[in-house]
Amino acid sequence: MKSFRMAAALLCVVPFSVPAVASTEKAIFAGGCFWCSESDFEKLKGVTAVISGYTGGHVDQPSYAEVSSGATGHLESVEVQYDPSVVSYGQLVSYFWRHHDFLDGGGQFCDRGEQYGPAIFTANAEQARIAEESKAALAKARGVKKIATRILPASKFYPAEDYHQDYYQKNSFRYQYYRLSCGRDARMKVLWPH
Repeated sequence: MKSFRMAAALLCVVPFSVPAVASTEKAIFAGGCFWCSESDFEKLKGVTAVISGYTGGHVDQPSYAEVSSGATGHLESVEVQYDPSVVSYGQLVSYFWRHHDFLDGGGQFCDRGEQYGPAIFTANAEQARIAEESKAALAKARGVKKIATRILPASKFYPAEDYHQDYYQKNSFRYQYYRLSCGRDARMKVLWPH
């Protein structure tokens, strides 16, 4: 009994440390259909959440119908939440290059219009530097003069309607049919044969 009391007394004196919670950072990418971008990024180790939504426009709380009409200036995009101790922002940018058509500024795959155009939305000067350097390195490595993917300052991100979130999981058959018929993966094999 005495040793139990001593142990209990020590617990009151010795400081108790709580394990640190991993920090989470955010990155925003527009690579055409947000269902596909969400599906692609959720496969990457260190990504803790991906939210489909809209950014870059001039209308508050835009709806899917408004954005897809092209009238709001928003792009379908994803907000990627990630653990920087597992995956860096630079690794996310590199991953993004391999999951959209960086040569097509008029939309992506079968989705046409600026609202489906590719972009990296940067939250600060460091993200902008990393994105610009990565874009320049890609252009040099691929021997192309112009990469269509724009690098823009981040603006307010609006999550899309609930039925768009995790669409690839909730409606897997429809999603797979859309992805195949839109030609996304076929085009990726052309851009990245190895």
